Amino acid sequence: MQTAVISFDHFNALSDEQARERILAARAELGRRVVLLCHHYQRADVYRHADLTGDSLKLSRLAAESDAEYIVFCGVHFMAEVADILSRPAQISILPDLAAGCSMADMANLAKVARCWRELAAAVGDPDALFTPVTYINSGADLKAFCGEHGGIVCTSSNAPKILDWAFARREKVLFFPDQHLGRWSGHKMGIPLDEMQVWDPDLENGGLSVEQIRRARILLWKGFCSVHQMFQASHIQRFREEHPDGLVISHPESNFDVCRLSDYVGSTEYIIQTIKAAPANTRWLVGTELNLVSRLAEEVKAEGKSVQFMAPMVCMCSTMGRIDPQHLAWCLENLAEGAVVNRISVPAHEAALAKVALERMLEAS
Repeated sequence: MQTAVISFDHFNALSDEQARERILAARAELGRRVVLLCHHYQRADVYRHADLTGDSLKLSRLAAESDAEYIVFCGVHFMAEVADILSRPAQISILPDLAAGCSMADMANLAKVARCWRELAAAVGDPDALFTPVTYINSGADLKAFCGEHGGIVCTSSNAPKILDWAFARREKVLFFPDQHLGRWSGHKMGIPLDEMQVWDPDLENGGLSVEQIRRARILLWKGFCSVHQMFQASHIQRFREEHPDGLVISHPESNFDVCRLSDYVGSTEYIIQTIKAAPANTRWLVGTELNLVSRLAEEVKAEGKSVQFMAPMVCMCSTMGRIDPQHLAWCLENLAEGAVVNRISVPAHEAALAKVALERMLEAS
């Protein structure tokens, strides 16, 4: 019988410092029974407590290799789902605040993707013979399961072009969701013309496309995007280059096509961090990704004379990731210390099995 859950009301009024003290106390009591994962975009007052930091897939794989009984994921919902799918049966995946979602992931859901599949069947024939479904890891477990069931695969921001190679080796077309920008940039890197990559609007019949457009397209790009990365514009880069002709620009591939095209480097969060840390001293960088990461990186390389500047002139951070605060983390950990599990993320077994097929295809292909 599980111990009674301590109400969050007891934690909501805590100051950040009080919450920090209770986090440290609970962690000391739990010891190696818990592993705390923090995504790069996590706010600093939570990130400081991490056992492991990185992008979502890396963290889930590392957690699965740990001896921990509890995996506390300071990220968003789909990340905790991936941790549950890849972890051992005895491990429990937890998200400190269930409101920590991903607006991009929410732009594609199973009902809309299934309807798209039916409309493709009516328009051009059996989609299972023509299309490989490819879902970005920033998506729900049910969409990963859809890909597992339909001969598809998962990709990350670092391996998307390689995954598209895998997909095209099996079928002539790709349905890519939920992020159109990652799909477009990855297709462009493979030499696919822009007019052979059409945007599928799930709120319109046949995605808003004619049958001829669907037939001509090599990639159908779901009309989805990251609310953070869509803020970056070509004009931000042009202004930076006017002010700093020797400066370098690096962007995440969730940014729009013009931003990626004008950047000197384009890659995942891990790639951005590694590239700037490996750069010569006294270099100046304009960075197109989430503000918490950019601010943290700027501090880490400041001693080398490197200048790291956030691309957008406005404050632009992942607000859903920021929902996980010290108070929610303290609440989650104290409950674990008392024997109560709160906010467990558990993917249904059938769905998890199919999603794992798609994830394992990706790991094998990349």
